[in-house]
Amino acid sequence: MSTFDQGNHESGVETIVVPRTHDLGGGFEVRRALPHKDRRMVGPFVFLDQMGPHVFHAGEGIDVRPHPHIGLATVTYLLDGQIRHRDSLGTVQDIKPGEVNWMTAGKGIVHSERTGPDVRAAGSNLFGLQCWVALPQAQEECDPAFSHTGAGDLPILDGDGATARIIAGSYFGKTSPVPVQSPLFYVDLALQPGARLTLPAEYPEQALYVVDGTLDLGRDGRFEQGQLLVLKPGAVVTLAATANRGARVMLLGGEPMDGPRYLTWNFVSSSVDRIEQAKEDWKAQRFPHVPGETEFIPLPDLPGRPVRYP
Repeated sequence: MSTFDQGNHESGVETIVVPRTHDLGGGFEVRRALPHKDRRMVGPFVFLDQMGPHVFHAGEGIDVRPHPHIGLATVTYLLDGQIRHRDSLGTVQDIKPGEVNWMTAGKGIVHSERTGPDVRAAGSNLFGLQCWVALPQAQEECDPAFSHTGAGDLPILDGDGATARIIAGSYFGKTSPVPVQSPLFYVDLALQPGARLTLPAEYPEQALYVVDGTLDLGRDGRFEQGQLLVLKPGAVVTLAATANRGARVMLLGGEPMDGPRYLTWNFVSSSVDRIEQAKEDWKAQRFPHVPGETEFIPLPDLPGRPVRYP
C-alpha cells in the first residue's frame, strides 16, 4: 500500500470541535480550535488559532505587542501574507507562506508580531495558523531559542492528487528539520478535487483541521472549513475532497504529554506555582525585553486558578 492510497478504511472521529471566532478589530477574525471545552489538547498541541483570511488595506496591519511565554513552543505557519517576528533573543524574522517559525519559550521569552512597514504601506492579505506545543517536563525550563525554516527545506510528498508538506515532526515516513522536543507531527495537506488519501494511525492522538474546502470522511459525513476533527485512538481514516473543489487540511498530534499541564494566559507549565511566578515576573517586568520595542501587553486580570490540561 502506498502512502497516497485509495484505501477503504472507515473513518473514526471521536470529537468534532467548532472553533470560537473572535473579531480582533477592523474585521480581522481569529478562530480558536484549541483549547475547547470538548477537547483541551491533542498530543502536545495545547493551542490552535486560525488567523484570517483577511485583507488589510494600505496603512493597515497587525500589531501584537510584546508578550511573554514559558513552558511551550509557538509554531507560526502562513498560507498567505507576511508577519515580522521580534523576540527578546534579538531575533528579527519575516515569515512568509510555507515557512516555519518555531520559538521555544522554555524558562521565558518575550516576542512581538507585527506587519512590517513596507508590507503595511502597500496593503496585504493575511491567512495562517499559530499553534502552541507544550514542552516535556524535562524541557520546560530550558533556555529559550528561535528557529526559522524555509519552505524549500521542508519535506514534501506528492502523488495521486495529494500534496503533504511536513511542517514539524515526523509523518508519512518523512521528518521535518524543524527542531522539536517531543514526538509529534504537523502537516499541511492539499487535496485536489476528488483526491483521496489514507492516514495511518502513527500516533496515539491525531486530529485534522479543515482550513479550506469540504472534507469527506465517508460514514462520518462531510465537514466544512473551520472544524477540528479529533480521531479515535488507532483509527485509520480515508480523507476525500469533493469532486468539484479541493481541500486544505492541517494534520496534527503526537504522543500524549508526560503528565498534566496548566495554562493561564500565555503560560504553560506542569506547576501551578511556576505559572504564578511567571505572572509576578511579567507584572514586575523581570522578563527580558525585545530590542527595538517600547510597548508591551499588560498582564490581564486572571481570576481563579490555572486551567488543568487535559
